[in-house]
Amino acid sequence: MSDFFNNYFNIKKIAGEKREYKRQMTRVEALPEDYRYVFKKIQNHMWKFASGSGYDMLDVHYDLIELFEEGAAAGKPVLEVTGEDVAAFCDELLRNARTYNEDWRAALNRDIRDKLEKSDG
Repeated sequence: MSDFFNNYFNIKKIAGEKREYKRQMTRVEALPEDYRYVFKKIQNHMWKFASGSGYDMLDVHYDLIELFEEGAAAGKPVLEVTGEDVAAFCDELLRNARTYNEDWRAALNRDIRDKLEKSDG
């Protein structure tokens, strides 16, 4: 329960995260137009899967900003960085983030395990 309060009601933490998010979004605005467009499309797509406080998703976004900055600095087209299948690229990014899919899968397995354990007992 203390994790819940630390993540959702810690005003200092929330304010700090908000400041950091704004700094990161300033970096996005400095990217070339095609990179900004793809970043924002990926960001909107990935937030649909965010779970819990969403802090895991922020880390993924910050890593993506860094990757895009490197690609832009090297003069690469954005789809050379992501690949043509941007949805698959997103799936790969989400692999290490906590998502609702993960929560739903865990709930399904837990519910089945609990029910079957009760019937065995």
